[in-house]
Amino acid sequence: MQNPILDDIAKLMTDAAGVAHGMRKEAEVAMTGLLERWLAEQNIATREEVDALRESVRVASEEREALAGRIAALEAALAAGGPVAEEEPTESAAPAGAAAEPDS
Repeated sequence: MQNPILDDIAKLMTDAAGVAHGMRKEAEVAMTGLLERWLAEQNIATREEVDALRESVRVASEEREALAGRIAALEAALAAGGPVAEEEPTESAAPAGAAAEPDS
């Protein structure tokens, strides 16, 4: 035979555990909302912003390394007295006093 008092106590404990679990979930939701609002008020970068900045830094670093290599090659060519390949100046890059003469 089962004791009805023990059954009632077991049922009460089960219900209390369910209530405690519900309160825990509710507290988590409330704290998450509070924390999200607080973080939104702060000037903190998001994960996406940090990842985008990291990619920009990586690209800039690669470009810097490439330019450093080009500078080293140009310096070596100058030191050896060899020809240095220059880019053709564009019309907008021509010196101010060097206006094109009209054909006669």
